[in-house]
Amino acid sequence: MNVQEAIEIVSQTSSGMVRSHNEDSVIYDASCGLVVLADGMGGYNAGEVASGIAVSVLSTEIKHRLESLRPEDKNESGEEIGVALLRENVRKANASIYSAAVSQPQYSGMGTTIVAGLFYDNRLAVAHVGDSRMYRLRGETFETITRDHSLLQEQIDGGMISKEDARLSKNKNLVTRAVGIDAEVEPELHTHPVQTGDIYLLCSDGLNDMVEDDDIGTALQMLRANLPLAATRLIEMANDNGGRDNVSVILVKVNGDFAAPRGWLAKLSSWFKH
Repeated sequence: MNVQEAIEIVSQTSSGMVRSHNEDSVIYDASCGLVVLADGMGGYNAGEVASGIAVSVLSTEIKHRLESLRPEDKNESGEEIGVALLRENVRKANASIYSAAVSQPQYSGMGTTIVAGLFYDNRLAVAHVGDSRMYRLRGETFETITRDHSLLQEQIDGGMISKEDARLSKNKNLVTRAVGIDAEVEPELHTHPVQTGDIYLLCSDGLNDMVEDDDIGTALQMLRANLPLAATRLIEMANDNGGRDNVSVILVKVNGDFAAPRGWLAKLSSWFKH
């Protein structure tokens, strides 16, 4: 089956219990297997402008390029097209946000985190910048598959602070990398094999700052058969625990095999694209 038939995607977002407006942006397109979540930062409405630019650039550009390209194919440097498209368009989003921030005083200093996934050929390519996360539930195992670009994560990695103490730290929201803050940014990219039954969670830090990872994983395990209800429950948990920030989630469930066609089938598929 194709990727649109193989995956189920739902998303929800909330301004939380404290913030007056929502600076998170989410977008997904099952037809090309793309999911994008961004958590904006900046004064007034600049954060939501930055996150909006980021998700718009990635979704518009990648969908357009995949009308004529197969993500599993390799480019001239030997890299898969899907991975290259994520890198290229995070950089493009960075340039757009940075340019707007420099040219328009009301947007000065705005930026955004981003976490994006592209599902193809029974794989998932991931790009992320900042502290928005992607998790995976596989069977009974729930784990993070991104690593925060944050001061706190660097302190944990350096043995300066334990994971337990990190939850009480006042430095939670100090990111070391963001989209749009500098003229250039380098997203972290990696790929993962996908299995039928996997559930992937993309979230802004408004979820994992308010809810322990173990509790997030337990909720997903209990509600894995009902993705819309699982998304609703995760938002409720964050808000019930204080909802001090905007909170957004995208859930992706893999319901079947979506291996790319090979041989003459691939040629036929390519022919129909042109």
